Amino acid sequence: MSALPTPIRCNSRPRVGGLVVPWISYEHGGHATFGTIDPVKAHRALAHRLCQVCGQRLEERFCLAVRPMDVRIGFAPEPALHPECLAYSKQQCPMLSGAAATYRTSSATAKHPAGRPCDDPGCSCPKIAPDEGHSARSGRPADDFDAWMIDIANYRLKKGPRQPNVLLGLDLAVPVLRIRPIRRNPRPDVAELLTLVRSLGL
Repeated sequence: MSALPTPIRCNSRPRVGGLVVPWISYEHGGHATFGTIDPVKAHRALAHRLCQVCGQRLEERFCLAVRPMDVRIGFAPEPALHPECLAYSKQQCPMLSGAAATYRTSSATAKHPAGRPCDDPGCSCPKIAPDEGHSARSGRPADDFDAWMIDIANYRLKKGPRQPNVLLGLDLAVPVLRIRPIRRNPRPDVAELLTLVRSLGL
């Protein structure tokens, strides 16, 4: 399958190695770290209906990259995307494309974007220490992902039950126009495992 062209919306975004740096990525001193999220930008994207990749306003339909755990908790913690920005991300993001088998480790993400720990006490780097969710996933096998397409009329924020000013993400208990798989991790063949166990006399 040929690569999709970069969405026109992303033409003004900086690039690293030819890849678009998502708008919500943490950037510092001219450097950006893929796989990190700037919490200030993420909050702004959620509150103002901005795409997490290009940073522009969402239109009549938006997409979410949804994991099984998101469905269980009832919300998607990351901001939405334009359909074409999600299509681009599916090809270029190692987590969505299936190229990455595991999540990045917390120690790698916590480093300065230049690839080394930041020793500047006035730097905002410590403010992007991995959240509890990232720490729990650090180094673990990648999740399955589905693409949910939703009408903008059903864009609904999920807020903290005791802290209404805290945006948890986007509510998933809304009508969904379409759900399509993005990535699936290989599952063990149960019959094959049972045959192996029997052959071992277990």
